[in-house]
Amino acid sequence: MYKLAIIPGDGTGPEVIREAVKVLDAAKTKHRFSYEAVHFDLGGERYLRTGEVLPESVLKELSTMNAILLGAVGHPDVKPGILEHGILLKIRFFFEQYINLRPIKLFPGVDCPLKNKGPNEIDFVIVRENNECVYIGAGGFLYKGTQNEVAIQEMVYTRRGVERAIRYAFDYARQRNKGKKLTLSAKTNVIQAHDLWQRVYDEVSREYPDIARDYAHVDATCMWMIKNPEFFDVIVTTNMFGDIITDLGAIIQGGMGIAAGGNINPKGVSMFEPIGGSAPKYTGKNIINPLAAICACQMMLEYLGEKQAAKDIENAVAWVTTEKVKNLSAGKMGYSTSEIGDLVAGHL
Repeated sequence: MYKLAIIPGDGTGPEVIREAVKVLDAAKTKHRFSYEAVHFDLGGERYLRTGEVLPESVLKELSTMNAILLGAVGHPDVKPGILEHGILLKIRFFFEQYINLRPIKLFPGVDCPLKNKGPNEIDFVIVRENNECVYIGAGGFLYKGTQNEVAIQEMVYTRRGVERAIRYAFDYARQRNKGKKLTLSAKTNVIQAHDLWQRVYDEVSREYPDIARDYAHVDATCMWMIKNPEFFDVIVTTNMFGDIITDLGAIIQGGMGIAAGGNINPKGVSMFEPIGGSAPKYTGKNIINPLAAICACQMMLEYLGEKQAAKDIENAVAWVTTEKVKNLSAGKMGYSTSEIGDLVAGHL
């Protein structure tokens, strides 16, 4: 019995989460596990109605869950940053979800913008450190609003934070057992603080002689992701650089409609989400692609140890992209949001 928090969120979030839960129910029936879903009203509508973003009482309740499935955060009537900091970042930091895990996998049948690249070439994973770097909010302003204004945002790393991210990445490369290579992506030639990343990477790598070592500056990483994505197996990188290259990865795997991610605490509460955002212009039209949310559900089941159920969902998504859906863009799929969910659940 798993206790799962469901946060549908804003915009199209409730629509895609509905289909993810539909697939989750099909997997539950097939693989004979059980779960209790606890729904949480968090997002722009609650903030506009009550002035609350994420009360401490809700955080305490979330701490009793095995995992969190999030739809989307972002409302056109709420100033940017309020919900993102107040919900997404607050959950990531409160539960020490120090890994953002992003599979970059091109499913068969999905159109890729890269010439002569297919599923065999685009199949790697980005491990993004998720609790440090510029996202901790250290910094501020001097003489704000004047011609002499100074804006400062500090890039902060700790030995503990860097090492646990790198160690997780080495373990993941070993468990993944594909290319058995870990690439560190940083900017050691310019950012002095990244020397810590390089030193820790070198030290930890001695404990993993079966994993090949590799390094690429982040700008070179972007170039190789486009030119030769097959070079990569697992990439470990900083919070800020990971934020950038995972979106690049989403585009080469077919777009935001199929890109999912996990915010991981290996020994705590983790959160899984489609990464495409709330897409408010499509709200209520039943045309948004739910495959990313379904893939987030697949990642959640793998994290919970239901590996065969997760694999079956992945195979069902691959069947849909191969046999049914040739365009992943909203309104161009040839099927409605709910029909895509029916296809995946039915095949499962």
